[in-house]
Amino acid sequence: MMHIRRLLGLLAALLAVAVAVAQSNGSNSSYSRFGLGLLTDRSQGLNLGMAGVAQGLRSPMHANTQNPASYSAIDSLTFIFDAGMSLQRGHMASGGKGVNAFNASLDYVTAGMRLSRGLGLSFGFIPYSSIGYNFDVTGQVGSSYTSTQAITTRTTYYGNGGLHELYMGVGWRPVADLSIGANIGYLWGEYDHSLAQRFYEGGTVSSNYSALNEVWGGDLRTYKLDIGVQYPVRLNQKNQLGLGATMSLGHTIGSNISLMRYTSKGDTITRQKSKAFDIPHTIAVGASWQHDERLTLAADYTLEHWSGCRVPVSQTTPTTTDIFIATNQYSNKHRVALGADYIHKTQGRKYAERIHYRIGASYTTPYVKVNGANGPYEYALTAGATLPLNTGSRSVINVAVEWKRRVPNVSQQISENYLMLHMGITFNETWFMKWKFQ
Repeated sequence: MMHIRRLLGLLAALLAVAVAVAQSNGSNSSYSRFGLGLLTDRSQGLNLGMAGVAQGLRSPMHANTQNPASYSAIDSLTFIFDAGMSLQRGHMASGGKGVNAFNASLDYVTAGMRLSRGLGLSFGFIPYSSIGYNFDVTGQVGSSYTSTQAITTRTTYYGNGGLHELYMGVGWRPVADLSIGANIGYLWGEYDHSLAQRFYEGGTVSSNYSALNEVWGGDLRTYKLDIGVQYPVRLNQKNQLGLGATMSLGHTIGSNISLMRYTSKGDTITRQKSKAFDIPHTIAVGASWQHDERLTLAADYTLEHWSGCRVPVSQTTPTTTDIFIATNQYSNKHRVALGADYIHKTQGRKYAERIHYRIGASYTTPYVKVNGANGPYEYALTAGATLPLNTGSRSVINVAVEWKRRVPNVSQQISENYLMLHMGITFNETWFMKWKFQ
């Protein structure tokens, strides 16, 4: 009964955290203006410093949400509670000009436990995407016939929102070496974008011209289904190979999207469409190699099939403006990640012997297009450590530093550099131990 009350308490706390986090986005990137925003890499304490590699990793001390088949390895005696957040400093530059931005975000809150032999459960909250930007674009459009002063425009672009996921999943080991699993998730979030145009004549706001305002709004709701498989292979007494793969089913988001377009002269047009977005089909495969339970090397490849997914765009004719559902605004997203983990002694008596040291690197192609051209390519390097709370503790603190660079595909795009500090804590509590007295 005590365990049930604890579990219900954690579920209530998780829901409260998810609702609160849904109000923030953790982004300052202008590229979050496109598609469903910037997509998260879903790293956790297990792989924070390993560039997010996950498909072949399984551990009795962690719930690896990126491959639900790993839940079958969760230790029988403990309840795992894992949470993490990030601090980031970004620098955006274009045309010789740059700006700095600072953000903080909650990265994940997850939990896991074993239900029976070879059957594990996990549930939690993980952001799916983020939308957050606010910038101005200025330009000269001509000069006044009467005053001969220059006429310029300033257009302010603003966006906020993103998708968040509450999930629950199980992992099952039906035979000695094969594990299968599935996550079912509930995705929700806001899609808010706006632009406001102003005309200036001689440096002063002018009402002589029809300034445009455009507001997109949507309250998106849908589901997410992930299926995973893992197959560890014992090569010899000291070496083990872990193989893993996952598949996410793509589908249409049935929520409505609205567009309000109006001018300073009082003209207003309001339009609404449903089924304007898709979640892509995704396939990920990976492998890990573990030597003597001390050194782990891992690699992942992920393909997200965005090219056929839909996105709403405004379409203007001489008489009206409407919402057009386009299918040529995305490219398929490819991601390759490599990671390594080293610990001196898994059961060492000295504190330093039980620290995990991790490094990783990743390369990601863009899924969005910017003015018809592919968006920026992304490179990342990570390094981190897992620190036990004390010498004999199963609970740990996870710390990682990540450098990420988004490289423009064309010269007109913005380059972005980020330095991020990831911090998390994994509680591994002995809830289910049975004591025997003699």
